[in-house]
Amino acid sequence: MMMNSWSDTLTLPKLLRHVCLKNGDRADAHPSEEALRASYERGRRDAEQALSEQLLQQRTEVQELIRGALDSLRKAVPQVVRDSENAMIALSLSVAQKLVADLPISTSMIEAVVRDALAQIEGTAEFTVRLHPADLELLQKSDSPLLAAADGAKEFRFLSSPEVTRGGCLVQTHFGTVDARRETKFDLLQRTLKA
Repeated sequence: MMMNSWSDTLTLPKLLRHVCLKNGDRADAHPSEEALRASYERGRRDAEQALSEQLLQQRTEVQELIRGALDSLRKAVPQVVRDSENAMIALSLSVAQKLVADLPISTSMIEAVVRDALAQIEGTAEFTVRLHPADLELLQKSDSPLLAAADGAKEFRFLSSPEVTRGGCLVQTHFGTVDARRETKFDLLQRTLKA
């Protein structure tokens, strides 16, 4: 006997109705409305639970991201403040140095610098004040009283020195040197502000 293969088409003379599986009854083939509702409710609860778990996981991930971003900001803010302070200090020093460098050198300015340096060696009997040649010439031309007498000094002298920049001076004693040059003051000020 020859069997038809599954690839052959089966044609029925009329439409089949109320077909049941062998050894089964009709109730299994068509679930009741109550069974459909129960199945629907079970599917809805499963979907709600899965969605709830997914939302909880996403909320946790978002909270971790926010926490990480806030930690990064907390760490970044002090560094930004330090960088801003350093930039402001550098800018302020640059502006001050430019302003002072552009000031015209006058007799009163040189006298003030020398007096300030001499105040640091108070009580020293011997000293030498070294000035830029143009600054010493300016004091000599204006007949500055500083050149005539220094308070309490027995032996003092003013010398020109090209190593001293305009507007500053070096005061030498037996105990050491007072460096009152502009660039030295700016370096000291810069170190003090950056410390």
